[in-house]
Amino acid sequence: MKAHSEHRLTVGILGAGEIGMTLGKLLAQAGHEVMLSSRRPEARAAEAASLGCRIGTLEQAAAFGEIVIAALPLLALDDIPVDTLAGKVVIDTMNYYPPRDGAIAAFDEYREATSERVAQRLHGARVVKAFNAILAYDLPREERPPVEGNRRALPLAGDDEDAKAFVAALHAQLDFDAFDSGSLADSWRFERAKPAYCIPLNRMQLRAALAAAERDKELPHGSWRRKPRATEVR
Repeated sequence: MKAHSEHRLTVGILGAGEIGMTLGKLLAQAGHEVMLSSRRPEARAAEAASLGCRIGTLEQAAAFGEIVIAALPLLALDDIPVDTLAGKVVIDTMNYYPPRDGAIAAFDEYREATSERVAQRLHGARVVKAFNAILAYDLPREERPPVEGNRRALPLAGDDEDAKAFVAALHAQLDFDAFDSGSLADSWRFERAKPAYCIPLNRMQLRAALAAAERDKELPHGSWRRKPRATEVR
């Protein structure tokens, strides 16, 4: 499997929230076939079509994609069809927000990275943590906050080197510099409220932010957010 621009991929996106829909639009613009998912796909068919995407159920999107992007709330992890994803690269964009997802002791006590839990649940899939440390309205090229050197870097992590290289190539297609931060066990370094989370950084700055992360320390909640301009995709 290659992620070069001349190779047209089928991409299944589990979810149709802000991250899922924005990534779907960008990947469709890059020439890939994209299927979003919704509990009521017929109700969102026109919206998906306006982005250049198809839409189906969770099961249909999981089956459709050569590569699958999990863009659901973490509380929906158990809804993902496990067997359908065996052998596939799955990009995990999900973050842990206790008010939404419910308190999970292993995360609150910093004993487990969220993507480790995802990989355990999606056993057989080639899970790569990526695209979780950016706000949806910062994804489109024309709306990105400026960074020194004019190329934003995003972290990724995983236990499968080939899968990470594949996902890094997708980043390049979307004009991001992918930074390999290590294994899934290391992915806590760019989870919610860490120094690299949703902050516009170049490659050197991102390396420093990841190194500065401390497992049991968090930034003030919401400090990474900015107010989007009226023209931005939200």
